Amino acid sequence: MADTYLITGANRGIGLEMTRNALAKGHRVIAVCRNPAAAADLAALQAAHGASCHIAQADVCDAAALDAIANAVDGAIDVVICNAGAMSARGGVADTGNTAEAVGSVLMTNMVGPFFTARAFLTPLSRSSQPRIAIISSYMGSQQHTGSGAYFYRASKAGANNLMVTLANELRAQGVAVAAYHPGWVQTDMGGASADLTPQESATALLARFEALDMAHTGCFINYDGTPLPL
Repeated sequence: MADTYLITGANRGIGLEMTRNALAKGHRVIAVCRNPAAAADLAALQAAHGASCHIAQADVCDAAALDAIANAVDGAIDVVICNAGAMSARGGVADTGNTAEAVGSVLMTNMVGPFFTARAFLTPLSRSSQPRIAIISSYMGSQQHTGSGAYFYRASKAGANNLMVTLANELRAQGVAVAAYHPGWVQTDMGGASADLTPQESATALLARFEALDMAHTGCFINYDGTPLPL
């Protein structure tokens, strides 16, 4: 049975491939990005799939824009995928790229963005028989990660994981399953060319995880291959 997916950051990388994958499976997608006019690959998917692919413009830091998209949805949304993300300065404590503006941007996008997105689409989710919220996080946000550097990317993903647990706790009574996912080390602009997985491989695995997401897995942090991860 076809589901409706809402995917943020759908114009490139993992988000684009999740959009492509979901459409190929016969699902409907509301593909959210900041600048649809520059999203040529996304436009090509819309041309190929017609009404099954709807492109919507919003920055995930703009709660009003997300609310406007949600208010225009007549039917149900089954899966909300909070995928939009940003990288902070990658260096150590002395990295001068960690300015107040840069830190604020990555925290807003990676941590507050999923909150605004989840909140905006609760009403369409309530119309689904199996409502799910998937937050694309990173193992770099786990308290068990032994790496260094990229301080505020790590902090933003740790915050996203904490937000996921809080959402799962609140929405459990409404039957909304919420989980966070590590997409793997992926060959994107953020992950670099030497990463382990292609965006297609990561997206295919993630979509399988989202299809299996239910109340038994709510509040969990899950690897792209389905194995549990420590928060």
